[in-house]
Amino acid sequence: MLRTNILLLIIVLVSFLSCTVRAKVSYDGRSFIINGQRKILISGSIHYPRSTPEMWPDLIQKAKDGGLDVIQTYVFWNVHEPSPGKYNFEGRGDIVRFLKLVKAAGLYAHLRIGPYICAEWNFGGFPVWLKYVPGMEFRTDNGPFKAAMQGFVTKIVNLMKSENLFEPQGGPIIMSQVGK
Repeated sequence: MLRTNILLLIIVLVSFLSCTVRAKVSYDGRSFIINGQRKILISGSIHYPRSTPEMWPDLIQKAKDGGLDVIQTYVFWNVHEPSPGKYNFEGRGDIVRFLKLVKAAGLYAHLRIGPYICAEWNFGGFPVWLKYVPGMEFRTDNGPFKAAMQGFVTKIVNLMKSENLFEPQGGPIIMSQVGK
């Protein structure tokens, strides 16, 4: 059984090589296999809330021009759920727009749903309201924490599905990750 401080979930999905050309992508435990050939993917992070949406196309293009295959990003819980059950996906929090731009550039995406993020971000990306939940203990096998985390992760996964952002749906996300 995986401990909560270890990666809980890695979903490796099939991806495509560009926004117009589909590729056969699989994974065998050692590497991605794209169109029958092992491929080392070069990844770099762009944290969408750290810049404005107007900056995203240029940042993504520079990443591609620099040789990246994959854009990795955290999903910032405190940006998206500033108060319990009230979600925000606008402006700097428009993760759907960001991922669609990644796709348009012909790049893969690695979505790190968190919920904790190690990115020099206030409170590890946790929304401040969490500390006021009765019985809350962060990053442990704690009922209130797991319930809040499940709600957030479910919201994000369902949003990605509804926007067809996972590769089997034609989107750029080849991998997503949830940890504590």
